[in-house]
Amino acid sequence: MTRTAAPPIACSRMYNLSPKITGLWDNFFTWLGGQSGIRLEVIPHAAPAPLSTLWERPDMGVVFMCGFPFSKLATDQRPIPLVAPISLANWAGGQPVYASHIVAGRDTAFESTDLAKARWGWTVRDSQSGYNASREFLATQPYAKEVRDTVGPLLNPRGVVEAIRSGTIDVGAIDAYAYQLLEMHEPDMIAPLRIVATTEPAPFPLLVASRQLPSDAVLTLKHTLLHAHRSDEERAILASLGLAAFTEPDMAAYDRMPARARDADEALGVSW
Repeated sequence: MTRTAAPPIACSRMYNLSPKITGLWDNFFTWLGGQSGIRLEVIPHAAPAPLSTLWERPDMGVVFMCGFPFSKLATDQRPIPLVAPISLANWAGGQPVYASHIVAGRDTAFESTDLAKARWGWTVRDSQSGYNASREFLATQPYAKEVRDTVGPLLNPRGVVEAIRSGTIDVGAIDAYAYQLLEMHEPDMIAPLRIVATTEPAPFPLLVASRQLPSDAVLTLKHTLLHAHRSDEERAILASLGLAAFTEPDMAAYDRMPARARDADEALGVSW
């Protein structure tokens, strides 16, 4: 009897912020499999399972990957970049970029010009949105080297939200696209928060495939994603995820990310 090969996996773990939002991404992957003709196995890879083990899987078909760990890999060791999303939010400006919102409790008095005495939360050290972005922001502030009270790892945006709500931290950085999804679908979760500042943009997390995925499957998935905004039905599916379209990623922008992180380290004079 011939054994059927297991289908490639699809995973939106980076943005599985609630059952409702996860369900919307699952529906998108189901649509993508139907449109492309490539059967995808949608998996949660739920926290606290490390994202690094997801990104090492040889059966990745369509998986979200943060640009910073992607950028640190040698070119011949990187997963295959399929597309970069374009958010409908104003901060994206129609480009495949995102940012981080520096958030605090709604009833606090913290302002972006003086956060030296705040307790800062961070997610994981290989995250652009939850770690590097806030350090880049701080590097531009006159009090940059005064910040010493930090708490982490908080793992993901929900961890930052919960730490602020519990009083464990005063401020933290949340991926602006994650915040957008929460505003759209889980407004009660962020109701106790307010945005203090928004960081400089960075390349949006990629949808990637394993280097082991057959080239014809890669091309088919990429083509389907790049054309996923052509009809009213497709635009409605993307809009439910706060997206306008997918586009070819700018590899040069990802390659600059390690240097941006080093610049922040030098400016702050300390790593958290």
